[in-house]
Amino acid sequence: MMKANFCALQERGVLRLSGRDIRTFLQALVTRDLDYLTTTQTVYSALLTPQGKYLFDFFLAQHDGDILLDGEAARLDALMKRLNMYKLRADVAITKEDGWEISAVYNGNIGMEPKAGAAQPFGAGVAFTDPRVLDAGARIMAPVGQANKMLSDAGFAAGDETDYEYFRLGLALPESSRDLVTDKSLMLESNLDSLNGVDFDKGCFVGQELTARTKYRALVRKRLLPVEVQGPMPEPNEPLMSGQSEIASMRSGQRDRGLALVRLDRLIEAGGLGITLTTGSARLTPKLPSWADFEIRTGGA
Repeated sequence: MMKANFCALQERGVLRLSGRDIRTFLQALVTRDLDYLTTTQTVYSALLTPQGKYLFDFFLAQHDGDILLDGEAARLDALMKRLNMYKLRADVAITKEDGWEISAVYNGNIGMEPKAGAAQPFGAGVAFTDPRVLDAGARIMAPVGQANKMLSDAGFAAGDETDYEYFRLGLALPESSRDLVTDKSLMLESNLDSLNGVDFDKGCFVGQELTARTKYRALVRKRLLPVEVQGPMPEPNEPLMSGQSEIASMRSGQRDRGLALVRLDRLIEAGGLGITLTTGSARLTPKLPSWADFEIRTGGA
């Protein structure tokens, strides 16, 4: 297999959490069990409202006794404010690493242990395979320019964010607030449980009660699904129709790939996966993600 491509992800940024209480502080807040977070293992997690609605999702990596957070750059200040709201007397410091960046290594041999979330030192930072899906490649948190130089010297090919975006959509992976709606999206509807982003056995976290109820009472009424697109790409939040029935709402997309939040009852009633949805002159076909650990009944099943 050829060596992978790489690119800097300009829409991502880095927070550093330090202090004696960082693990107990985060453990009480986020959806993932931090017992799994070690120097050799990263985790994907989220912070919810008390009502179990999406606020932020992020990757966490251990580094020099601190915890590094890979999050949505435009919303890092809001995330810091939210975390500080919970800090009280905990010995925790939260700072932005403005001189650091996130890089993605994708679409080929990444040269790392074939285990989701596996982490290793990388220059002054850390590299880790994507903890959501092994096929999603790797991510690097490091000082600006360091990943570019080290990967170029190692023979990896420079790509760009447009290439990575198409790769991401091919795996049906959500990209923070582009695909998840703040104060509205639910974790199971957004597939974060299937993507190793929720632990139901860890005990309490913010929003845990509603998230657990959704799972154990089988209350998942919508799913974020990949759609194959023919024609012009619909705008985000544009309704996707089957006849007169609104089946889905568009999220992010590029070229012939996209994500849409699908009403499962209406999808099944219209015929199930593989039906054609329309908006304007665009035609879209909802699919099941390759990594799905859930099923969607077809019409009449």
